[in-house]
Amino acid sequence: MRAVVSRVRAAHVTVDDEVVGAIDGPGLLVLLGIHAEDTPEKAVTMARKLHELRVLRDEQSCATTGAPLLVVSQFTLYGDTRKGRRPSWTEAAPPAAAEPLVTAVVTELRARGADVATGRFGTMMLVDSTNDGPFTVLVEV
Repeated sequence: MRAVVSRVRAAHVTVDDEVVGAIDGPGLLVLLGIHAEDTPEKAVTMARKLHELRVLRDEQSCATTGAPLLVVSQFTLYGDTRKGRRPSWTEAAPPAAAEPLVTAVVTELRARGADVATGRFGTMMLVDSTNDGPFTVLVEV
């Protein structure tokens, strides 16, 4: 499981001209990719890491500040571009396996008390964010 995490002042996701998820910061925008071999246990671990990640101002986390997270599924994080000019998606989980794991990460974050907004799985999404810093890290479990 892989996530690109950006500290943001605000972020929102639009699908078909409708805002489906939004946060006002400070908070975290999480682009979440699911690997073909990921498990529900990894979803729990990823949720914990995201919630406790100390990347907000003054080394704070969403757990300590109550800052919101916007979680957006992004299978392209497992695109392999080492050969040729066209990415290979063989390492990304297929939608039937990926969607429950994205949901599991969100569910676990909410169970931990996190304020979580989401995109809409499997749709063309427009993601807008105002980065704070900018500050972006890669989180893998």
